[in-house]
Amino acid sequence: MNYRKVVFYKDYFKSFFIKQPQKVKKKILWTLSLIEILPRIPETYFKYIESSQGIYEIRVQYGSNIYRILCFFDEEKLVILMNAFQKKTQKTPRQHIERALKIKQEYEDEKK
Repeated sequence: MNYRKVVFYKDYFKSFFIKQPQKVKKKILWTLSLIEILPRIPETYFKYIESSQGIYEIRVQYGSNIYRILCFFDEEKLVILMNAFQKKTQKTPRQHIERALKIKQEYEDEKK
């Protein structure tokens, strides 16, 4: 049973994903499958970004590398994957959140 459906919006996420080593891709896909099938996703893998107007980050760790995939919900069940990046600082950089908000707005404008 799936609790959510993960959807990629345009090529924002795909362009990041295809550049990753095979083992990182495998870990990302595993994490995305957890998001689809778990009724409650542990914060280790999925967290709301405070004061971000609906942006969440999917958290993927492989070895000492940390990756973040920014996303949002559409009609409660749909996770739209947007931009992604390798995390190098403690906090999610503001420019990534701002980019995610622009992509979210683009998505919502197209949906109207």
